[in-house]
Amino acid sequence: MEIIFQDEDIIVINKPPGVSAHGGETVSGPTVVDFLLPQFPEISTVGDDPINRPGIVHRLDKDTSGIMVIARNQLTFEALKELFKTRSIEKTYWGVVCGTPREKEGTISDPIGRLVSQPMKRGVEQAAHMGEPRLGRRGRSRIRGARDAVTNYRVLKHNDTYALVELKPKTGRMHQLRVHMKSIGHPIACDQLYGGKNICCPEGCHRQLLHARSLSFSFPEGRRLSFEADVPDDFPRF
Repeated sequence: MEIIFQDEDIIVINKPPGVSAHGGETVSGPTVVDFLLPQFPEISTVGDDPINRPGIVHRLDKDTSGIMVIARNQLTFEALKELFKTRSIEKTYWGVVCGTPREKEGTISDPIGRLVSQPMKRGVEQAAHMGEPRLGRRGRSRIRGARDAVTNYRVLKHNDTYALVELKPKTGRMHQLRVHMKSIGHPIACDQLYGGKNICCPEGCHRQLLHARSLSFSFPEGRRLSFEADVPDDFPRF
């Protein structure tokens, strides 16, 4: 696992696909925390839940690769947590999606919540901006606990089957980019959870093609920090 940067306050890594941020009931295999603890034992007392998520300020899905920042002390953890909460951290992702959006640049602002029928998944109320959310069977709302979510996207390259898109989330909802791209009819390639059984997927690819490309924020004392994570081998290959 590549360490991009470290100082007395933070560690910045390029997380490979297939690695969870931390352990849990459904998590198998080594995690980011397992990798970091032997080298940075001080993080064992850092965070809201240092026993299970030491130093972890934000997470990436297991199969999403890319940049993560970890706090080495509680003061830094609280400062970074506040930056994420106030949307003061600029995040850029690259994703390979199925097909090409008609509008090559745009904003998706549908609220995201838990699917009533499948609580482990997220979904959008696509009609919420018109005053009436879309209803599922028996006249009930499709999602619950909807919260605002905003994603800016831009098509970088495309062919007849796929498009490489730049994604800039302004909020940090769970599965936000995967759900938003699915909502406009262009799910992330190989995303089995949101793309369905017939999702487009290059032969030999075994994970959703989503990569956290860069992260920028001001910390501490107004110092501007910007980091970029190289894409793993599967991106240029596919």
